[in-house]
Amino acid sequence: MTLYLFVAVIALVCIFGFFNEKVTRLTYEISLMLFSVAAGLILLPASAVLNGTSAGELLDSTMLFDIQEFLMEGVLCFMLFAGSCHMKLSDFKQHARQITVLAFVCTLLGACFYGGLIYGASLLLGVDLSLPVCLMFGSIIAPTDPIAATGILSKFGLPKNISFLIQGESLFNDGVGVALFVCFSGMVTASSSDSFLGVMLKEILGAVAVGAAATVLCFLMFRFAKSKTLRIFISLLAVSLSYAVCEKCGFSGAIASVICGILFSALRSRFSAEPQEEAQSFDEFWETLDALFNSALYVMLGLSFVRILQMEYVILLSLVAITANLLARAGSLGISSLIMGKIPDGYDKLSFIKLLTWGGLRGGLSVALAMSTRDMLPESAYGIILGGTYAVVFFTTVVQGLTMKPVYKRISRKIT
Repeated sequence: MTLYLFVAVIALVCIFGFFNEKVTRLTYEISLMLFSVAAGLILLPASAVLNGTSAGELLDSTMLFDIQEFLMEGVLCFMLFAGSCHMKLSDFKQHARQITVLAFVCTLLGACFYGGLIYGASLLLGVDLSLPVCLMFGSIIAPTDPIAATGILSKFGLPKNISFLIQGESLFNDGVGVALFVCFSGMVTASSSDSFLGVMLKEILGAVAVGAAATVLCFLMFRFAKSKTLRIFISLLAVSLSYAVCEKCGFSGAIASVICGILFSALRSRFSAEPQEEAQSFDEFWETLDALFNSALYVMLGLSFVRILQMEYVILLSLVAITANLLARAGSLGISSLIMGKIPDGYDKLSFIKLLTWGGLRGGLSVALAMSTRDMLPESAYGIILGGTYAVVFFTTVVQGLTMKPVYKRISRKIT
């Protein structure tokens, strides 16, 4: 069955990609999600009528892929490595303060602001959501998506330094979001008394140690290997080993994968005497692998988006979730901008907040975390979190993604 699912997903990737290339010419990742959503909305009701069943029952029976398993237990480490292995360590050092504030402070504030807004909305609407559940919801929504940042925003011609900040934030705040999720989900289930600081230090320091150790050990083989194919295999070993060890030890596999990618890039540039052709093959392999997993993920997200159609008050829920996300993102960026130092590329604080608020795209990680709450929540609360997450992911990817270029141009005109 897995092979048939793979064939189906890749077929849709090719068909939608070809149609977009020849006809619509939208941003590639956005077109995959948009067309997948449209396909789901068309095929699901038609299939339900032909099979004499309800759309909800058919949806439950045809959800053959698990985004949580696909991402968290499969391809996430490789996608994070692919996104970070081209980052220069010197650039990261130059913007370390800004990235640290965005990845840590902004994510923490964003989760708390979002949780608070959702809790207030639940009281007004008479929905039974506790504050810990709302904060857990905030930790799901707060991290921006590295896949969207590297795949979508990189194509709009953003200034180099601002683009680096967005990419760096999205690569590192995954681990912070997961640490917050662990803390707040522990409050929901009353199964953990660990503080956020304790969990974060454990996840991050452990991830850095494991990622650095695995990278250095594997790079010793990489440096002296002669076969370009073997070198690629060694890089695969480095990131998968880092992620696997971290997952086993309770550290952040996401951060370990990013550390692995950045260190690999630094060590290759300093110690590896790769011929230009081999270096190009290495980069092309990781770009192709990233594009494959990225494409499959966007199609899967688009097809599974129709889940929210089963929900009651779906329009109201979506509006509340999307509005709360924008307000929480803007508020967390506003406070973070006060302590992050000078903003690069001539941006003032207000322009910076506007740009990163609209550029804060969400993706597969948020959906995967939302799906993982099924066993710890009542069905009604789980439906609200999953539906709200899908609404935010769809809005930020499609609406904000499609309008990011004119928003950036409008902001740029005001600072020049």
